[in-house]
Amino acid sequence: MSIQAFALPNPTPSKTPAPIQKQALKRIIIDAGHGGSDIGARGRYSTEKDISLAISLKLEAQLKQALPDVEILMTRKTDVFNSVIEKADIANRLKGDLFICIHVNSAGSRTIKEVVGYKTISVKGKKGKKVKKRVPQYKVTRLPSTAIGTETFIFGVDKSDERVAAAGESVDEYLDSVSLKILEARKQTDANDPTKQMLASIMAQQYFQRSAKLALTIEEEFQKVGRVSRQAQQRKKGIWVLQAVSMPAVLVETGFISNPDEEDYLNSELGQLEICDVITKSVRVYKKSLENQIGVGGQ
Repeated sequence: MSIQAFALPNPTPSKTPAPIQKQALKRIIIDAGHGGSDIGARGRYSTEKDISLAISLKLEAQLKQALPDVEILMTRKTDVFNSVIEKADIANRLKGDLFICIHVNSAGSRTIKEVVGYKTISVKGKKGKKVKKRVPQYKVTRLPSTAIGTETFIFGVDKSDERVAAAGESVDEYLDSVSLKILEARKQTDANDPTKQMLASIMAQQYFQRSAKLALTIEEEFQKVGRVSRQAQQRKKGIWVLQAVSMPAVLVETGFISNPDEEDYLNSELGQLEICDVITKSVRVYKKSLENQIGVGGQ
């Protein structure tokens, strides 16, 4: 599905010299989904929490190598449990410019019902007389899911109020270098100031646009390496952390652990590195786009 973009107002021209722009992307937060007692989805022999952590650690290493000028931080680096509230708090406290959440998907098994014979039973017929009746006997076979592919989620537009609130909580602080002029202009404003609320709304719209751009790029890159893409999507419910973080945010479902072939891929070194390559390349494209917007050089 396509993701709707917002049209943002152009900043008011000013004769005041513009402040020196900082780098477009300063800090990325990687969140390995689930952890500890929260195992997430389960496959034949592996769990979502372990796969998410393994991919996230590889992604951390790749992003550090590909983007040496960007700080890469993790919400967890070991098998520990943090609630989604804690994850959002960690990301916001670290003042990230981008939040990347790594998960694996799951789908229900398929059921096949086939007739394997008949059984004769006695049932009550008309006037209470017993009659013989042949009834089929079934064999039910559960087969593994055939669901396959990747999908990348961003927060839904119906969550705009929550997103504005998240942006408003940090509107006086450095969050995003592209919005630096706006933020510095309002550092001393009161939390209930209508102007500040408007700025928070603009920031939330910018976060949506940037999240959508990155999500679409990630899915395009997955298609280029031969993965089945289930497209970039707006999540209506179930991913609270996406609207709670004060930065652009995406959640990448890297494959279906319920599909045996995909589970093997997700657990393989080759599969995990390919996933990280795709996300790293997408982040580089995203970073370059931000740099073009603010007119600074980059990698």
